[in-house]
Amino acid sequence: MEFFCYHRDRPGSLPLREELTEAHWSYMDGYEAELIARGPTFAADGETPTGSVHIVDLPDAAAARAFAFDEPCYQAGAFRDVLLRRWRNLLGRTMWDFPGGRTGGDRYLVLGLGTGEAADLAVPSQKDDLIAYGPLLSDDGTAWLGTAALVRAPDPARARAVLTADRYAAVEVHEWEFGGRR
Repeated sequence: MEFFCYHRDRPGSLPLREELTEAHWSYMDGYEAELIARGPTFAADGETPTGSVHIVDLPDAAAARAFAFDEPCYQAGAFRDVLLRRWRNLLGRTMWDFPGGRTGGDRYLVLGLGTGEAADLAVPSQKDDLIAYGPLLSDDGTAWLGTAALVRAPDPARARAVLTADRYAAVEVHEWEFGGRR
């Protein structure tokens, strides 16, 4: 089962995050085979971290909760909250398989939080710029709760356009980059 995990930074936690960088990476190294995508998000300045995205394939929701809440930065209080949802990998690949590579162009996390009828359940036509894409689902996988995408785009507005306008209660767009040691 695939899960989307977004740890959001607590304000002022950058020194703690920096102190725990190696512990965080070592923890994630233990999930190397299960990771579909990973990397930090940033404020509009492009430098200040605001969170950490992990998309991971694990046996069940209990394993996903353990993954999210045993993470060293979370345990130390660096994160203010965690969004953890089932996710479906509509591209069928990892970020390391993205044809556009690790660099070149701006990258974004686009997070659409849904209500009502499901939207964007098919891969958009501009799939060449999609790094990861899929619906956010309830723990049992039956209810649509939104869509999460990692996108290469020239600007936040173009990244936002990967989701259908007016079909979400809220849409967040965060600068994002490939993470990890790979």
